[in-house]
Amino acid sequence: MRIYLPTTLGRLAEDHAAGAVPVGGDVVVAEDESEEAEYAALMTAADASTVLLGGAGRRVVVVADVRTAPGGGDRVPFADVVAVHADLEDRPEGADPDEDLAWFATQEVPDLL
Repeated sequence: MRIYLPTTLGRLAEDHAAGAVPVGGDVVVAEDESEEAEYAALMTAADASTVLLGGAGRRVVVVADVRTAPGGGDRVPFADVVAVHADLEDRPEGADPDEDLAWFATQEVPDLL
């Protein structure tokens, strides 16, 4: 099952150092494995990342493959993370919410941070 975890760069740095990403109530699960469903889940998580930012900044979404749906308070090991999506630069408050995010492989996370 593919899950989408909205976060911020600051939180991603903490989670990466800790080796796991916490699962909050804003986790998004794709309805199915179709490209359309996964894109919709990604953009829903991007919207939630905007809320976490509370203003200008870079949206960040961690994508992980897990066996079962995690509950709030669970942690997803970074070994289960398959990619991170993020804005390439800070977005001003009120920027177009439909703008695509860039894809980063897990080994690129330190460079993203």
